[in-house]
Amino acid sequence: MIQTVIFDMDGVIVDTEPVHHYAYYKQFDELKIVVPEEMYTSFTGFSTRNTFQTLKEAFQLEHNVEDLIQRKRTIFNDAFDSKEDLDLLEGVKDLIKDLHANGIQLIVASSASKVTIDRVFTRFGLHDYFTHIVSGEDFPKSKPHPAIFEHAASLSIAPKENCIVIEDSTNGVKAAKAAGILCIGYNSLHSKDQDLSEADTIINHFNELSFEKVADIDSKLSNN
Repeated sequence: MIQTVIFDMDGVIVDTEPVHHYAYYKQFDELKIVVPEEMYTSFTGFSTRNTFQTLKEAFQLEHNVEDLIQRKRTIFNDAFDSKEDLDLLEGVKDLIKDLHANGIQLIVASSASKVTIDRVFTRFGLHDYFTHIVSGEDFPKSKPHPAIFEHAASLSIAPKENCIVIEDSTNGVKAAKAAGILCIGYNSLHSKDQDLSEADTIINHFNELSFEKVADIDSKLSNN
């Protein structure tokens, strides 16, 4: 029986990807570097720190990684606060409410910084539903490394066999499976060129999930 659902945030709870894309590419222009879209897409699921560590090496940037991180967050926060049409992904809040009302523990495990997660949770009133917030900034290695999900599972009220992750990215699915946790791949329209084939099951919309369906997924997978 699933007792804990671990949510990724970007691309699963809210589509902040356009804001991240804007912030990164504005900064790339400032740095006078040309980052191909294919390379940018490969960073999906990375923390900001790991992204800039990779870029620093690839483009031989002289800037301090911490300075690069802070500049990106400033651009992102300004854009986030001014983007009035930003909203939760369709159906996700109903799912969150349904799971919470039925006693399922909810944890968010996102590569985003604590500041960004808190900004999203405050804006959309999500704090009351989640027992723990786990940020990728606390781990030296980003997804697909399993550390973030291993830690999230350690905070669960149940063994990790009774946890399930909802992820929308190649790196996120790989991280969940490397951590030995069941994974639902969310085929989001907002997450381009992501391979979810390693997920235990794949959905295209949150109306495919509910408390009963999550329990049923667990039952079906256990019988496979």
